Amino acid sequence: MADHCCETMTRYANVDCAQHDDPFACPDTLVTFDARFQEYELIIHDGGTSAISIDFCPWCGRRLPESQRDRWFDALERRGIDPGEDEIPAAFQDDRWLTYPSRD
Repeated sequence: MADHCCETMTRYANVDCAQHDDPFACPDTLVTFDARFQEYELIIHDGGTSAISIDFCPWCGRRLPESQRDRWFDALERRGIDPGEDEIPAAFQDDRWLTYPSRD
């Protein structure tokens, strides 16, 4: 279980529901965390996959990590990987790529 900015965020960002594989279908899942991009979102439970990106923790008020989405795409591009066409290496499917050796 990953730690986050506070105990409450850790609890809500790590919900493991035995009834729902999809966090958007689970009424107990309020927050999603994408480790690849270091992004947090509040789920809008409207039957779809809508969510709102957040920059601050709703419980403790701390600033959340800066999004790494652009860096992720840049790092793949430097390696000649097209995420829309090519297989994404395992190290780029979570936060491991953040410490992966650079190929600048």
